[in-house]
Amino acid sequence: MRPSQSLSASSIEMPADIKAGDVIGFSGRHFYSVLINIGTFGVPLWGLSHVGIMADAPDGRLLLFESTDDSGIPCEISRRPVVGVQAHTLESVVEAYRGRMWHYPLYRPLYVHERCRLAKFLESTAGRPYDTKGALRAAGFLFALAESAFRGQDLAELFCSETCCAAHAVIGLFPTGNASEWSPNRFVRTERGLGILGRPKRIRKAA
Repeated sequence: MRPSQSLSASSIEMPADIKAGDVIGFSGRHFYSVLINIGTFGVPLWGLSHVGIMADAPDGRLLLFESTDDSGIPCEISRRPVVGVQAHTLESVVEAYRGRMWHYPLYRPLYVHERCRLAKFLESTAGRPYDTKGALRAAGFLFALAESAFRGQDLAELFCSETCCAAHAVIGLFPTGNASEWSPNRFVRTERGLGILGRPKRIRKAA
């Protein structure tokens, strides 16, 4: 979940090596963001409450794909506000976000066929509804542990880490049979442990 604010004119300190397949992590100040961190063994205001993934858009631009219930910024693909999977320039999201942001780089650049497959998959999910119940289950609410044992993967609706997890799985990077059970913190911690994602770098708004 990604609370937003009005765009400002501040400059942005952006890592120069952001590439397709990289994960962008968000640590929000909103009360719900704090609850997500508590439920997923993260540190409130520092742990991850939301994630997105970088991929190529149909017009060749590198965009951030994310699933969120925040429709404050029009999607770059549908050209309208969307609740669910949407794509934005990373700069517009950084400008609008209240909280900390992190760049988690893949351990290697994707091959051309991987980039194409990633882009095709994410483009196919654009506009898909936000999975509120799935996000609550993955975040440790609604008896998540008991439910996850009986629920398989369902991508008809998507929450943030489910989208990223499914995207990495579809190109063969992340070995999981159920993208629907991964919270932002658990997903990133696991990929870091497997060496899929590198050490995070802060994305900052310059003063």
